[in-house]
Amino acid sequence: MRYAQTEIVGPDGRTLDVSTLGDPEGITVVFHHGSPGAANIIQYFDGIADSRGLFFVGVSRPGYGESSRQIGRTVSSVVADVHAALDALGRTDYLSVGWSGGGPHSLACAALGAPRCRAAWSLAGVVPIDVDFDWTQGMGPENVEEFKLAREGGPKYEESMVEAGRLFGAASAENVVELFGGLLSAPDLTALTEYDSRALLASTTVRGFARGHWGFYDDDRAMLSPWGFDVASITVPVAIWYGDQDLMVPPTHGAWLSEHVPGSRVIHRPDEGHISLVTNHIEELADELVSA
Repeated sequence: MRYAQTEIVGPDGRTLDVSTLGDPEGITVVFHHGSPGAANIIQYFDGIADSRGLFFVGVSRPGYGESSRQIGRTVSSVVADVHAALDALGRTDYLSVGWSGGGPHSLACAALGAPRCRAAWSLAGVVPIDVDFDWTQGMGPENVEEFKLAREGGPKYEESMVEAGRLFGAASAENVVELFGGLLSAPDLTALTEYDSRALLASTTVRGFARGHWGFYDDDRAMLSPWGFDVASITVPVAIWYGDQDLMVPPTHGAWLSEHVPGSRVIHRPDEGHISLVTNHIEELADELVSA
C-alpha cells in the first residue's frame, strides 16, 4: 500500500490529520513527528515499509497539518489521539517511535498506552524540563533563543512563533538547510546533500504550518511543562537512540533518558547528528521494529 493522507474525527470532535504507509497486514508502527512537523514525515520509510511488513501511521499533533488545535495540551494528551486514530483505522496493538520532539510523545504512549503499546523508541528525543542539568546546553543558537523566549512567554515569544510559521511554512528543498541554520551539524548537512531528503524535510515543515504557528507554539508549551507521566513508570521495552553531533537535542538528553527509563536499550552513536542518526541507520531501525 502506498502513502495516503486522511482526516479522522478524534477526541472531543477534533480533526486528526493522519498519514499511513506500508503493508496493511503488517506490524503497526505509530511514528511521532518532530517539532515543528507533521504526519507526512512517515514518507522517510517508503523504502522499507512494504519490504519489511510494516504499516506506519503518523498523526499530526494538534495545531499541525490539518489537525485541530487543542489548547493546553500536554505531552500525555497524545495517547488519546493516537488510540482514536488507530481505532478508526482498525488497528489494535502498536509500536511507538518518536523522533526529536516526537520522542516524549512516544514515551507517553509507552507509559500510558500499554499494553496496547508494546514497545517504544526515542530517536534523539528531549527530556523533561525539570532535569538536573542545563536543558539547552549544547544546542544550536536558534534553539537556545527559542526556548529562552518560550520560558519568558509574552509578545516577543509569540511574534517569534508567527515568524517561524511564515518562514518554515514556505520552506523548499532550495532553502530548508538555510532555514535550519546553526542547528545542522556536519553529519546532518551530509545527510541532506540529496535533493529528495531536503524536499521531504521541507514538505513536513510546510504541512506542519498549514494552519499557522499554533502547533509549534503548543509543542513548546507542552515540552516545557509537566508531561503528565513519569518516565520511570514505563514497563514496556524502550530503545533510546542518540548521537554526539546533535545540535538540536544534545547527547546529554539521550544519556539522561538512558539512565532514567527502566531497562532501556541504548544505541549511542558518537558520529551522528540529529537527522543522520535516523537516515543513516534506517535499515537498522527497521530490523529492530520487525524483531520487536
